[in-house]
Amino acid sequence: MTQSPTLSRRSTQSAPAPRKSKRSGADARAGYTFLLPWLLGFIVLTLGPMVSSLYLSFTNYNLFDPPKWIGLDNYATMFQDERFLQSVGVTVSYVVFGTPLKLAAALAVAMLLNSKRKGQGFYRSAFYAPSLIGASVSIAIVWKAMFGDSGPVDQGLSFFGINLGGWVGNPAMTMPMFILLTVWQFGAPMVIFLAGLKQIPADLYEAASMDGAGPVRKFFNITWPMLSPVVFFNLLMETIHAFQIFSSAYIISNGEGGPAGSTLFYTLYLYLRGFSDFRMGYASAMAWLLLIVVGLITLVIFRTSKSWVHYSGDSK
Repeated sequence: MTQSPTLSRRSTQSAPAPRKSKRSGADARAGYTFLLPWLLGFIVLTLGPMVSSLYLSFTNYNLFDPPKWIGLDNYATMFQDERFLQSVGVTVSYVVFGTPLKLAAALAVAMLLNSKRKGQGFYRSAFYAPSLIGASVSIAIVWKAMFGDSGPVDQGLSFFGINLGGWVGNPAMTMPMFILLTVWQFGAPMVIFLAGLKQIPADLYEAASMDGAGPVRKFFNITWPMLSPVVFFNLLMETIHAFQIFSSAYIISNGEGGPAGSTLFYTLYLYLRGFSDFRMGYASAMAWLLLIVVGLITLVIFRTSKSWVHYSGDSK
């Protein structure tokens, strides 16, 4: 039987399909090969420990004996643990007061650096440097020495007649000291604020000036709305970062959370439960509770952002 010209043409046109399929298959294998190191690292170093920690949070485990399943007892015990509740109070105070002050300082300095002046690059580097080293152990040691009883800060204030009775050993002054430390590290959000300020069109300010608007009105009607996506990003990142404070609290309090529990941050108490008391199940439950709380706060920030964050082209 003779094959029709139409069928012959269709068979000729469909011939390249297998070669294309083979090529896309080879591309996929190459992609997965390059992705394999990251997948192995994620499964072994992140996903595996997280699943293991979730299981241990429902057990009584002390590192030496096999884990014993106890259900939700670790979670129920937390809310009867006075030191746990104290650590929650200390951490919430730090986040609520430290994060807004840090962002306010970052925005204020970014606005100052946004104008053209001599030595602008030096000032940007100088203000950014503390955020690179602020969370290090060495800075925590220096901070402890500066704010220690009879330290340079205490002596300097005493010279002006301000006697606070020390900072490190005074339960009433430890939280202000930690807030000062976190505000001092405003460099990273400052750089992001500065990048956002550079994107605001100058003609908006010129038009506002022609209408007689002052600096305050320009800030609330132009700068703040145009900068709101950057404020949202910095608020989200700094809030999450504030919940993770550990190294400075450990160094300054000698790993005990003193005096009188005034520096007993959540992560420090988690560490003490896990690696000093060897209650790994309890510590795992604390870690998962912290993850859930931070996730809920992040969700709230995202949901509320619809009412105060303005994006380009937004009809609001």
